[in-house]
Amino acid sequence: MAASTLVTDIRAAPAPAAHHASRATVARNALCLVAGQAATTALAIVLSAALGRSLGATDFGVYYLITTMSTFAYVVVEWGQPLFVIRQAARDPSRSGELLGTGLALRAALAIVVIPPVGATAWALGYGAHTTALAVLLILAGLPFFLAQGYGMVFRAHDQMGRDAGVSVANKMVALAVTLPVLAAGAGIPGVLVAQAVAGLAALAVAMRLYARLGAPPLRTSRATARELLAAGAPILAMTAAASVQPYLDAVILSKLAPAVVVGWFGAAKSILGTLIAPAAILGAAAYPRISRASADRAELRAEVRSAFRPLLWLGALAGTGTYLFARTAIGLIYGTRGFGPAASVLEVFAPGLFLLFIDILLGNVIYASGGGTGFAIAKVLSVVVGTGLDFVLIPVFQHRFGNGGIGVVVAFALSELVVFAGALMVLRRGTLDSRTLVDVARALGAAAVTIALFRWLPVLPPWMGIPLCLACFTAASLALGLLSGRDVRLLTAIARRSPASA
Repeated sequence: MAASTLVTDIRAAPAPAAHHASRATVARNALCLVAGQAATTALAIVLSAALGRSLGATDFGVYYLITTMSTFAYVVVEWGQPLFVIRQAARDPSRSGELLGTGLALRAALAIVVIPPVGATAWALGYGAHTTALAVLLILAGLPFFLAQGYGMVFRAHDQMGRDAGVSVANKMVALAVTLPVLAAGAGIPGVLVAQAVAGLAALAVAMRLYARLGAPPLRTSRATARELLAAGAPILAMTAAASVQPYLDAVILSKLAPAVVVGWFGAAKSILGTLIAPAAILGAAAYPRISRASADRAELRAEVRSAFRPLLWLGALAGTGTYLFARTAIGLIYGTRGFGPAASVLEVFAPGLFLLFIDILLGNVIYASGGGTGFAIAKVLSVVVGTGLDFVLIPVFQHRFGNGGIGVVVAFALSELVVFAGALMVLRRGTLDSRTLVDVARALGAAAVTIALFRWLPVLPPWMGIPLCLACFTAASLALGLLSGRDVRLLTAIARRSPASA
């Protein structure tokens, strides 16, 4: 159902056959990624629940803290490769082997380079030898899977999203299979890091095999291509670093201004939010190669962007609505209310910001596909300044009044995301969005308002009844308001029948 809007409004004038094929390709790509995401989400939820319940809120907060450190470090290691490599490989498939081989070599080299700064920073922040060592070990443990993810750049450029999804599923399956007995044995966070390394090696083996079966050129490295990747990736790195430094700063500031258990609550909420944001990344990834190819023609670009925006608006509004209505249910089922109950408040407060974040993610992809990333990177940097400043103000306020400084973090982030949105609108090529997209935004917000109003009127329902009812009500409201059409659903069904053969 989540992908059921991956076609444009058929009430508009008929598009050329090539454009219909383009939309079908995006839909099939998204279906492959949605299927993979559904599997990895289920596995990730089980894994996260096991971590939270086994480690407890305090140690889970430590794990979340070192994870944010590693995530930010790997943004530097990645050096903006995906957006550039996918675009170049999509335009010139003959370069796939050279781009990927050089990209993987750079990833391995940069991973070693970032280890000393990560350790030194953790030590300077006063986290002690144990946490510092865990942060360094996590970077090493995450390298195999990070290399495996690199293959996904070529898979996506070749419209083979199913292969990329398969690598992620393999990683999560092995991670879960190894982590559960490790936790049962009482190995704690160090054992979890070993399990992640094993899972990453398994995913890397799968990625290498899938690439061999793709028929793409063999991997090779080139100094000229390395210079090209470093130069082209620099402005992209600025944007992605700005986006990733905010969670890192949030975790650090929260750990200094609130008790350790609050970091654990916040980490639990952020784990769920990461799962909820995944559909936006899926749609952006599915549409990015098509948008890159269409970027030279303004009319074609506008059509491709609206094709991607409609499902994203639907999913973003649904995610925000569901988060607001079922935050306490999610926390209770996954982590347990006894140790993590206050995490639900973090989710509830962030629900409106989730919708805006969906929009900003796709706008960023559109801007980079069109070659205008520098201005957007500036907006991201400004948003970090705003968000960080608000952290220092809002965390103490919410910690004092509600005993939960994590609420202050998500309020600050949501407000800073308005800066990103304004910057994206300023940078976006003129004519990329039209008035129909604004109407679609209003329709999505209307469907959310109708659904929330209905649930406020109904008595409290058990999750097995309330969640399907929420999806049904939101879909019905979307159909009534025109965000969805009956033919959207029928065309998606036809695409789904053909998707296995094309994956």
